[in-house]
This record gives sequence, C-alpha cells and structure tokens, in this order.
Amino acid sequence: MLNFEDETPIVIGENINTTRRIRADSKNIVKKDGKVFWRYPALDGGDGFLDVTEQYPEDEKQVRSARIGHIRQGVKDQEMEFLTWAIKAQVNAGSHIIDLCVDELSVYPEERHEFMRWIVKTAQKICPEVSFAVDSSDPDTLRAGLEVYDMSLSRPAINSVSLEAGRDVVIDIGKEAGALIFANGSGDSGMPQDEHERIDNLTKLMGMMDEKGVPMRDRFLDPLVFPVGAGPQFGVHFLNAVKGLREKYPEVRIFGGLSNVSFGLPRRKLLNDAFIRLCMEAGCDALMIDPLMNPLDEILKPPADQGEYERAAAVMTAEDEYGLKYLKYVRSQAKAA
Repeated sequence: MLNFEDETPIVIGENINTTRRIRADSKNIVKKDGKVFWRYPALDGGDGFLDVTEQYPEDEKQVRSARIGHIRQGVKDQEMEFLTWAIKAQVNAGSHIIDLCVDELSVYPEERHEFMRWIVKTAQKICPEVSFAVDSSDPDTLRAGLEVYDMSLSRPAINSVSLEAGRDVVIDIGKEAGALIFANGSGDSGMPQDEHERIDNLTKLMGMMDEKGVPMRDRFLDPLVFPVGAGPQFGVHFLNAVKGLREKYPEVRIFGGLSNVSFGLPRRKLLNDAFIRLCMEAGCDALMIDPLMNPLDEILKPPADQGEYERAAAVMTAEDEYGLKYLKYVRSQAKAA
C-alpha cells in the first residue's frame, strides 16, 4: 500500500473516465466482418480489440470529426480484457492513484451508482496495490463507490469538493470514509477568472476542511487548468495560483488536470511535458496526467531538446501569446518531415 507521506510527486492517472475519447479516423480503427474495433496494445504483447461498432458513424462523411468513447464502451460492456489493459497500463506507467468516473454512462442515478460500484470493485481486483479516486458530479454516486471500496487494500480518494451548490457534502462523505479529498477551485457562481479567484475559492474550502478536521496531507487542491488555446493567460493563471497556494499552505498537496492545457493544439505531448515541468517548479507535488503520453520518468529528466522545450514553455507562460511562434515552428517541422 502506498505511503502518501513519502511519495512525491504523486501521479494520478486520468484515463479511466468515460469522457475519454479516440478519433473515429484513427489508424487503430479496424473494420472486420461488418463490425468496427479499436485496436490497443494488449498486455501480452499482441493486439487487443474493443468492439466500438455502436459508436462508429454510419455516415462516412462524419468519420473525420467523430469521437468514440472507448472507456465508456469498455465499462458499459464490462470488457475485462480491455479494462485490465487500460488500468494496468497506467499503473505500469507510474500511476499511484487512478481516477474512476462513469458519469457519461447514464443520466439515471441508480444506473450510475451501479456502474460506479462495478468499476470500483473491478478496478481493485485488477490492481489491488494502488488507490482509486471515485469521481462524479453526483454526491450519491461518490457514496456508492465508497460503499464497496475495500479499505484493507488501499485508501480511496474522492473527486471532488467545490464551492458549487450542494458540493460541500463531499467533505463529510470523504472524511467519514477516510478518503483523500480532492478540492477544485470553481466558485459558487462559476469557473474562476484568474489566479486570485482560484486562491480565494480554495482558501474558503481549506477553511471548511479545517472545520471538519481533515488532515492537511489528505487534502489535494486543484486550481483548475483550462486550455491555453482558448485563452493565452490560462496557463499563467494556474501557475500563479499554484505558487500562491504553495506559499500559503506548505503541507497541502497541489495538483491539476494538467493535460487539459493542450487541448486543440498540435504536438500535445511536447506541450504537456513543458507544462508539467513548469507546474512542478511552481509547487505541484501531485500530477493528474496521462502517464502513457507523459511518463514521469521522462519529465524528471532534463528535456531531450531544450529548444523545443523553451518553445512549448513560452506558450504556457503566454510569452508566445496565442502560440503563434510555436504553431509556425510545428508547421515548419511537419513540412520538413
């Protein structure tokens, strides 16, 4: 069982989440006998195949823009071979905690609860040595996951409490279960606009956790990462919030969904690598990432190409506002190739 006092940085694998999608025009989409499969690298070294026929567009004109929820398909169909690969691949890549979210599977609460109970029990059977975070916008779905969680194997985490209406109960749910509590920086009236709102919102949540007696090292603060493609200052807002929170709360864990920063931009691995390094320098000691795309052992080494790192980092810090220089560089590299 992982000792969270000693382990830093903590890697939180983000991939067992029903919001995850693959491109319908991916080279790993295979058609056979009237069905459509997503090919993935099975643990035995061969190829595994997940049937995604029901999500594949009937109109070929829609294939290029369509996205397929492969995690959703795997959980819905209880595809054990696929889910074993998906979970173990994250553990083998260095995850200490794996986030489990089933919200997109059903709008009906009871169905969501059953899916959560099933994935928690299944995930713990597949990898009993790691912790899992129950993740949902519905507190009752969080309760359902924690009710079946085997505490003798590992400590659970709960994702997440915020200042949004009705979310304060997550502190009580997590405290009662002895779970690590993730807290995010959204406010009671919406998403934070800058680093100051992030810090203010999380400071309020810290006060609420103080009142409930939540141990400091059981608190994980998430100032929220937004894509820099949607706003060039979003990376700066997050980094500044991390610095401010680290100064204010030296013992608390600070993390974020760091892969979000690169949505919509080319060469996401390069951008994510740069942002993860910047976040660690700012004070993040937990990282919610795709460890298959961005392995921690690579992040902890000096960048393989310092020039490329600096170009990517400039996008994250808004030095290269709107990423114009970065995009020009990527296009030139693609043209040369």
